[in-house]
Amino acid sequence: MGSLMNYENENTILVRVRNADMNVLHLNVGRNVILKNEWKNKDINPMPRKKKITATTDNSEWKAPKKRKPRKPMTDEQKAAASERLAKAREAKLEKNPNYGQTNIHASLRKLDDEHQLSPAKVKQWIKVQQDYAKSERAAVRQKVKGADAKLADHEGYIRNMQKYLRDGVWVDMFYGEQQQGKIRNKCVVMAYYWYGPRKGQPKRNVGTFYPDMGCTYTQEMLEEEYGNERPRDDATGERDKGTVARKKRKRSKAS
Repeated sequence: MGSLMNYENENTILVRVRNADMNVLHLNVGRNVILKNEWKNKDINPMPRKKKITATTDNSEWKAPKKRKPRKPMTDEQKAAASERLAKAREAKLEKNPNYGQTNIHASLRKLDDEHQLSPAKVKQWIKVQQDYAKSERAAVRQKVKGADAKLADHEGYIRNMQKYLRDGVWVDMFYGEQQQGKIRNKCVVMAYYWYGPRKGQPKRNVGTFYPDMGCTYTQEMLEEEYGNERPRDDATGERDKGTVARKKRKRSKAS
């Protein structure tokens, strides 16, 4: 009991604080704070002070930039005049440099006439239209409209294919046009021949493909005339080529 009373009556105790070396600080037990006089002593202060940073640059001559006044919107007459001036400037640059505005277009497409089905001018216009469609479909996707994801992917894929055409000179999409209304037809570059069966040595042909040896596109009528009314069958499996034929829906008989 005596030792306990002596402990309670004591005003301060010694506490070891970990610093660069083991310093001993006197703590006030009643207030549980370090004595102010000992904190002022730099030798036993365990908390490092922050280094004061002084600026070396002189910013006394700095002035805030002037705020630019917003431009007034152009009228329709001013817009028309500006477009005319821009067109004249482009014509002047085109006379000096024939390749002006065609640096991002493949060399094989630069000499195409504007009336060509896949001229760069038309394709650029198609890209703008498809980008507008894609923008509206993105809004529909955010609204969770059914089928908007598929339409957006279709527009974006068509845009990528057209950009690739302008860059590489090769049209890789199966359709063309502002609304993808035209379908690309295939052209045979190297002939293929049957190498076994009753038609061995005869050329293979697909409907809708242009063949240089015939000078025209191989049609469904030519196929039926060559094979007869019945469609050709596969030599390996014996199955009839389905092709593009009209399928009749069978009516199911009602169970009595």
